[in-house]
Amino acid sequence: MSKKKIKLPISVCILVKNEEDHLINSLSPLSIFEEVLVYDSGSTDKSVEICEQFGAKIISGQWVGFSESRKILFSEATQPWIFWLDADEVVTSELASELNSIFSNEIKCQGFEINRMVFFLGKKIRHGEWFPDWNLRIFRADSWEMDDRDVHESVSLHGSSIRLSGLLEHYSYQDWNDRAQRMEHYSNLWAQMKKEQGNKTFKGEGKIRAVWRFFRAYILKLGILDGLIGFKIAISVASEVAIKYKKLHQLGPR
Repeated sequence: MSKKKIKLPISVCILVKNEEDHLINSLSPLSIFEEVLVYDSGSTDKSVEICEQFGAKIISGQWVGFSESRKILFSEATQPWIFWLDADEVVTSELASELNSIFSNEIKCQGFEINRMVFFLGKKIRHGEWFPDWNLRIFRADSWEMDDRDVHESVSLHGSSIRLSGLLEHYSYQDWNDRAQRMEHYSNLWAQMKKEQGNKTFKGEGKIRAVWRFFRAYILKLGILDGLIGFKIAISVASEVAIKYKKLHQLGPR
């Protein structure tokens, strides 16, 4: 009689709203984990149905921003470790194998950082602003603290972390139109957040920062090595900076 394989003592936590296009790929590799938790904030597609098919525990609630929604989700975790995963990310076989090896021994750190590789228009983006992209994603359930930012929220760790060699695949944008829509949305959140923090800007600051960001992305971070798409991404990243600062300037002083 074959011995039942022990699952990793990790709660995978995913925020979901209308993610049916991503969820099958995202959920498929997660059978090695003891628990998969999904916070659904009102999906109208087949997201909930897909999550249930993969055995995920569904927590339904209103959208209260990225940071607060994640706090709610993390608080539901029953395992000693939490894995913050986005619906458009995929755990690679290399990462899964590495985690199996690590969790078969005593663990002395409090968290693990994982590098994400973006796949965009069928291409791996290996340079520029999008790679490498290290993020603290796995951490002890009693050792984390989430900031209150509405955009680009992050977790701080009470203790040490180590970097893993296995990657997360990140399918963040379907096409350039999707990228533009995300830029518009997140730039609004960013500008409002900065205003509330008391940050100010001057006319033309966005253009200055955009020029620098293009140079950094395309030359210093070797986006040029990704070919034409590397050039277009550098332009897009620079445009995003210009848009954010323009919106902050338009909001005026507090």
